[in-house]
Amino acid sequence: MGGRVARTTRAWLLVLGVAAGVSLLSPATPASAHNSLTGSDPRNGARVATAPKRIELRFLATPKEATTKVTVTGPDNVAATGGAPTFAGKRVSVPFTPGAAGLYIVTYQLASDDGHPVTGEIRFTLTTGTPAESPSPTATPTAAPTPTASPSAAAPTSASATPAAAADDDGGTGWWWAPVVVLVLAALAGGLVLRRRARRR
Repeated sequence: MGGRVARTTRAWLLVLGVAAGVSLLSPATPASAHNSLTGSDPRNGARVATAPKRIELRFLATPKEATTKVTVTGPDNVAATGGAPTFAGKRVSVPFTPGAAGLYIVTYQLASDDGHPVTGEIRFTLTTGTPAESPSPTATPTAAPTPTASPSAAAPTSASATPAAAADDDGGTGWWWAPVVVLVLAALAGGLVLRRRARRR
């Protein structure tokens, strides 16, 4: 009797062990087939002062290049993706082209081994702008030479007008004696006419 009970107990323990193993393994199969994001750099919700050169996404399973898409947009929905993504095992990285300071959104889309699409996004804030905004002050010196050219051009005109006026004044004062000469000549001519008439008488 004791031997039968022991054999029966061992048989039931074996059955229960197999059932427990199957129950543990069965839910793991669909979970491993369905891919998901496990981490990122920068992390979701981070605030960074120095813009990273690349943005990295880490997944539970190895993503396929043909079905994986990653986009990055910055403030005012301006694209900030600097090129195509690169793959290294379960990691996907994309070049980052920073713009103005503000919120950046990284969206990803890929297909799992079970055929279900996986989509999601991470967000981080860039607290400083890029040097691309600096060319605006350099445009100011280029506009400065324009006003300086006008005074130099106006100077000769005023200088040239002064000698002309002086020449007119000199010319006018130089002819004041002309009427006097005419009167003297008229008087001489009149005197000669009177003398001739006196001689004829």
